[in-house]
Amino acid sequence: MMEILFITHKYPPSVGGMEKQSYELINGVARSYKVHTLIYDNTSGRVKFLLTVPFKVKKILRENPNISIIHLNDGLMGFCGIWIKRITSVPVLMTLHGLDIVMPSRLYQRHMVDRFKKLDGIIAVSQATAQECIARGFDRDRVYVVRNGVDTEMSLIDKKTGFRKTLEAKLGIPLQGRKVIVSIGRSVRRKGFSWFMTKVLPQLDESIIYLIVGPTDPNIRRINFILKLLPDRLAHIIVLGLGLGLDEIEVQKALKSPEIRNRAFYLGKQPFEDMVQILKYADLFVMPNIKVIGDAEGFGLVALEASVNGTPVLASAMEGITCAVIDGKNGFLVPPENEKAWIEKIHTLLSDVPHLRDFGETAKQFTISNFAWKKMVDGYITVFKKYDYQHSMRAKSTRTSGSPGSADMPHGRQYLEHNA
Repeated sequence: MMEILFITHKYPPSVGGMEKQSYELINGVARSYKVHTLIYDNTSGRVKFLLTVPFKVKKILRENPNISIIHLNDGLMGFCGIWIKRITSVPVLMTLHGLDIVMPSRLYQRHMVDRFKKLDGIIAVSQATAQECIARGFDRDRVYVVRNGVDTEMSLIDKKTGFRKTLEAKLGIPLQGRKVIVSIGRSVRRKGFSWFMTKVLPQLDESIIYLIVGPTDPNIRRINFILKLLPDRLAHIIVLGLGLGLDEIEVQKALKSPEIRNRAFYLGKQPFEDMVQILKYADLFVMPNIKVIGDAEGFGLVALEASVNGTPVLASAMEGITCAVIDGKNGFLVPPENEKAWIEKIHTLLSDVPHLRDFGETAKQFTISNFAWKKMVDGYITVFKKYDYQHSMRAKSTRTSGSPGSADMPHGRQYLEHNA
């Protein structure tokens, strides 16, 4: 039986898309194969965890000699992968999510990304992320695309009949005759929340209101003040590396505009149950991403979460979003930062709400069928099996000849194109 060692610093109880993906991957694979884990548990510093990973891996491999695959869950763990390669012949694979390949630091690109090429295989969460790898000289035959999944069980949660009153209380306005648009996420600049509020919302019908659900940071202005004391390039890298939601400052400023007063609301982080109900009551979910140099949307999980709740999705046609939102199937794509296109599409969609709701139900079924966590897990297993075979052939050759063999390298190109 194939044995896999998973190494990750993103895992529950920490909350986030990568944490959920890591959890579903590890537990999904564990249903069919023997799994070992090395997981950061927040009990010690992250730096200490990273520095001790190679020593812990060496111990795990010594105690479990049948491990044939090592998987690292993101680019930060790739730092450890470089050292792990020096102590074992077991294939080392890594998942890249977007920012961990495009980070605009010469030092990072030269000393980290270039070394990632020495790993045995790269699994990209979207075609866009895979292309970023190939553009940087990664071996196309060792780059694979396995799209992320979504928690399809969210679709089973009932829409609460009394939640409209709860939402009205949160907003402080009646919702009768209103059409609700919602976005979810941290206020990082690439999400385009302030762009939407200043460029699109003022030109929409006054019956349309816009809700943002996502964490806020009470210290963001102080952080921004400190960042302005640093060289622009260094500050930009820090913002991207730490995922700082600086767009929150612009969002708060936009909320004071007379044009959208009582039409835009920043709700902050909401309990999971409330977030789901907001999605179910919303008429439209928007993901108005904009281009930010050195940043990228690796996939677009929140769009899938909206879709499985039956909420129609409208998103920017860029980067990894196009792997999550399939135009006309589980949502609609429009050109990023094209105000006219966004305004026209929103007015068209909201002009026939019953038809839009029917589309939302159809889109929900499409998303459930094509983006269940099991499909993601099966994709990873397909890649793992190729490397497991390679490792077993090399081990067999070593036993019979006394020297390492040269089993055929599994090719990534065919799998990448199959999942395009």
